[in-house]
Amino acid sequence: MSKIKALISVSDKTGVLEFAKELDAMGIEIISTGGTAAALSEHGIRVTGVSSLTGFPECLDGRVKTLHPAVHGGILAMRGKPEHMKQLADLKIETIDIVAINLYPFRETIEKPGVTLEEAIENIDIGGPAMLRSAAKNNKDVAAVCDPADYADVIAELKKDGAVTQDTRFRLALKVFEHTAAYDAMIAAYLRIQAGAGLPDKLTLTFEKLQALRYGENPHQKAHYYKEAIQWGGALTSAKQLHGKELSFNNIHDANGALETLKEFEEPAAVAVKHANPCGVGIGRDVHEAYRKAYEADPVSIFGGIIAVNRRLDGKTAEEIAKIFVEIVIAPEFSEEAFTILAAKKNIRLLQLPGMTEPAPAASLDVKKVSGGILVQDKDLALYAPAEWKTVTRRTPSEAEKKDMDFGMKVVKHIRSNGIVVVKDGRTLGIGPGQVNRIWAVENAIRQATGDLHGAALASDAFFPFDDCVTAAAAAGITAIMQPGGSVNDEASIRKADEAGITMVFTGMRHFRH
Repeated sequence: MSKIKALISVSDKTGVLEFAKELDAMGIEIISTGGTAAALSEHGIRVTGVSSLTGFPECLDGRVKTLHPAVHGGILAMRGKPEHMKQLADLKIETIDIVAINLYPFRETIEKPGVTLEEAIENIDIGGPAMLRSAAKNNKDVAAVCDPADYADVIAELKKDGAVTQDTRFRLALKVFEHTAAYDAMIAAYLRIQAGAGLPDKLTLTFEKLQALRYGENPHQKAHYYKEAIQWGGALTSAKQLHGKELSFNNIHDANGALETLKEFEEPAAVAVKHANPCGVGIGRDVHEAYRKAYEADPVSIFGGIIAVNRRLDGKTAEEIAKIFVEIVIAPEFSEEAFTILAAKKNIRLLQLPGMTEPAPAASLDVKKVSGGILVQDKDLALYAPAEWKTVTRRTPSEAEKKDMDFGMKVVKHIRSNGIVVVKDGRTLGIGPGQVNRIWAVENAIRQATGDLHGAALASDAFFPFDDCVTAAAAAGITAIMQPGGSVNDEASIRKADEAGITMVFTGMRHFRH
């Protein structure tokens, strides 16, 4: 039997010295390239340079060094196939049994501030994925190692059995194809962003496990929490948990709903979310006033919910929050006093997200899973074009009504359709989410309202199919309505609004959220 050979070429050198020392001590010949070969040699590990194996120098600034039959032939030859082994002998190519490679740091490169497209492209690995895929394809004979976490298992099996077991080789092969697929998908995603490209004909998405969850939406469902390979500061996955027990599936989903709603506001704002729908939203001169408005909007539903604020959370506001049970508080920063107050509650989770106002990348996608496929669309990042506001009634809105209608549209955009929001003076009064017809959504929002609706504004995520919604709004004392318009019955709703003295504005932009 020929001597075992291992090819090692890594960008991430975590654990590689210890790994190579163990291989060297077992008499396994190590073949290496460039910086890896230099690092191993400096520590007294015997290394054969890849150029000695190929008889050809590295060239083109290191772009070409392992793309050679002496490398890929040694990896891909099927040991149990005599004609393969004869060809290797005729060509004087020796087998390679272990391929330990990790790839150029593409993600780390694109995360650097000011990185150029040229720098990013130069960090696209070519030879590494080719060798890993070759080794993984020939896993019956070769161990393909792409993760330093697997070094210990490989060494243990070599010491015990003199070889890496087939079960381990197969497991490692699967890991390689997942790894290289994710690597290529990340590159494609980055280039799509750089090109400002639209939705592709073939879409490959890649995510990395952030944590294993105790269960999914229900205890009988398994679940993991994944993050996109290309991260940005305003994403929920960028939040740091400062306190509290592990997040649950539903915690994460609800927290994302709170964060997405909060991103609509530049002024101090507070959003309370329950079951992925806002239940109270407020804006104010500071975070304390905003929170008080959000709480007063629905002091019942906020219990056990998620609270998100877009300013540093102070001690005064933390004292108010601590009076009730909430699952999560999200803020860009917590004052020392606020943290002390809230951390005294054992079960509350505190999430810090300094970059919460950072916008999503221009090419961000919204993905919904369906049986057998996915639906993909651009993220709904627009609200409306103010220049396209169209007052369709005889009465035009006052400045106060304009502010409330604008506020209402920012909230209704983030509740389940059919959705209605009633607002007044910078806070929600009533929210009617997820109804199968619009009049029920209006009636629910009015029925659940926590304040005087006279002079309030109503925002609708889509047009009114009938004038019954205007009739109900008028009866409740609502004086301003904002909706997209576009129904065949628009004129009926406009007439009804004029009869009631209601001002109605069309935005021309629908915000269904299913």
